[in-house]
Amino acid sequence: MRILLIEDDAVLGEAVRDYVAGLGHAVDWMQTLDDGRGAAKAVDYDLILLDLRLPDGRGLTLLTELRRAGAVTPVIILTAHDQISDRIEGLNSGADDYLVKPFNLGELGARMLAVARRYAGSSLPVLETGALSIQLADRRVLRDGKPVDLSGREWAVLARLANRPEAIVSKSEIEEALYAFGSEIESNTVEVYVSRLRKKLGRDCVETLRGIGYRLGR
Repeated sequence: MRILLIEDDAVLGEAVRDYVAGLGHAVDWMQTLDDGRGAAKAVDYDLILLDLRLPDGRGLTLLTELRRAGAVTPVIILTAHDQISDRIEGLNSGADDYLVKPFNLGELGARMLAVARRYAGSSLPVLETGALSIQLADRRVLRDGKPVDLSGREWAVLARLANRPEAIVSKSEIEEALYAFGSEIESNTVEVYVSRLRKKLGRDCVETLRGIGYRLGR
């Protein structure tokens, strides 16, 4: 997924960014409300991790703005506020989930996947297609019952397709899943990773629809 992290605490922000990136997601980390607002307007994110107390304002201000503008991007609030009233306010403002600091990074990862599955309309994080079994929650893929090792970016491409198995996914959408701000994007990057997936998972694992995009093989 392409994820926006808005967190002003340098230590926590770095830990969350590195952990989420280690799961194979692309992460843009912003440390102020204004920078977060600009990023949210510029990029169609799959998920936003939002701190409530920022140096230039409240995270709920941004959340309210997004929901009033019709944005449906899932949002998980990360905050030190543990009062029930704060949780209620956050959820009523349009948040999808709530984690109180300090939290376990493993739990954060699980909640991210749960929220993403709800938005994708799937409660089961396992997809069977041909000889492949794609286990989204565990970031594992089996071919004929045997596990296949994928790199983080190979998994990012496969997961983007698997989360929308019937849809055609454009090249630009896959590029967004691969890179965060500041990363170099080469013109043939997507083709390279699709080719690697085909070598590991079979030639039919990804369909190419020329000039349109890619789709998980049927």
